[in-house]
Amino acid sequence: MPSPGQPPGQCYHGGSHRPPEFEPLVLVPSTASFSVNGKRYSPPPRPVAVVCMDGCADEYLDRALLLGRMPHLARIARQGFRGMARAALPSFTNTNNASIATGAPPSVHGISGNYFLDPDSGEPVMMNSARFLRAPTIFAAAAAAGRNVAVVTAKDKLREILSTGLRGLSISVEKAREARRETHGVGDVEALVGAPTPPIYSAEASIFVLQAGAAFLEREMADFLYLSLTDYVQHKHAPEEAAAMELCAALDTQLGRLLERGAVVGLTADHGMNAKQQPDGSPNVMYLSRLLDEELGKDAARVILPITDPYVHHHGALGSFAVVHLRDPERAAWLQQRLLREPGVTEVHDRDAAARLLELPRDRIGDLVVLSGRDVALGTRPEEHDLAAVASGLRSHGGRYEEMVPFLVSEPLGPIHARRAQGDLRNFDIFELTTNGAG
Repeated sequence: MPSPGQPPGQCYHGGSHRPPEFEPLVLVPSTASFSVNGKRYSPPPRPVAVVCMDGCADEYLDRALLLGRMPHLARIARQGFRGMARAALPSFTNTNNASIATGAPPSVHGISGNYFLDPDSGEPVMMNSARFLRAPTIFAAAAAAGRNVAVVTAKDKLREILSTGLRGLSISVEKAREARRETHGVGDVEALVGAPTPPIYSAEASIFVLQAGAAFLEREMADFLYLSLTDYVQHKHAPEEAAAMELCAALDTQLGRLLERGAVVGLTADHGMNAKQQPDGSPNVMYLSRLLDEELGKDAARVILPITDPYVHHHGALGSFAVVHLRDPERAAWLQQRLLREPGVTEVHDRDAAARLLELPRDRIGDLVVLSGRDVALGTRPEEHDLAAVASGLRSHGGRYEEMVPFLVSEPLGPIHARRAQGDLRNFDIFELTTNGAG
């Protein structure tokens, strides 16, 4: 929990005397159990490192393993546990990172996407602020129980949400140069990592996340880590492309550093990735607002695309999940049936059904929730999307077809958790199985 006067998201090491820059702490990892959001965590007397491989569909790992590009991951799969898990819907970054951080679905933590129509203001806003988070994080609870926690994200949009109430280290690659000991728990990150801050639109941004995590472990600055990558490469490259395999190989090198330090490593993803393209390679987009204008009249409905975030070069704000706010909610049932007849639409739920079936916060979704097919993206109107960034090929996510993600733990699971892993495993179970189930 934050100390008195500590604003949400501010992070620092506790203690009356802080060590000089990069001086190791004397770490004996705490094994004190802690509970958060109805789950109990009993960490081992070893470092714990969980990696969220943003946008990493299992096909990327399959191909990398087949080609021998990830020997450390192969060892994890051989000696520990490898399976598949179901992500939270919508299969977007903010929603699933919040789920992993809290061990709970969106109905509990309240983050319904990257972007939503705020019922308090009536305006669409980014869900990057800690004020939108409705549940405590595993990280804050672990720190309060005596673990030395570090959260490293590629995208700065996640840092405030994930560091809510945390006494520990918290940095983003995107703004690594701005990290200060007083606000982030550590400064001079480039010197620590031994590399310059890379562009956020690069493979190096994900590599830098793991480099920072490995450096924290090697210098004994942390023993409980969450490392969240970026999906820029997966948005631009299919699993069979060389750039994707080069990234997998580089990430595997850094995984080896985590394993060498004795960490129990858990790996999962926030969502998968699929091509949303016509046969000629152009974006395959269903413009939902344009259709609703034709069916209901101008301004009778407002479409919100929860994939929307500052990183338009990734996806052009086009994904496979949308919410619809109606001026006349009484028309929701008719419109639901109409949309279900539209080619490319796979699911349409009213507000109550979406809250129940998709585990979403009822007050933060529209009158209707729309999901599209594997190769279809949902947009608003053509003039509201700049397709220049995705003209060479649109790969995106958000719906059912990006829901299943890899799930790996570097140690064998005990019998109770091994049985559980055969059931409905969720990506936000990763901290529970990595801390409780390994060994």
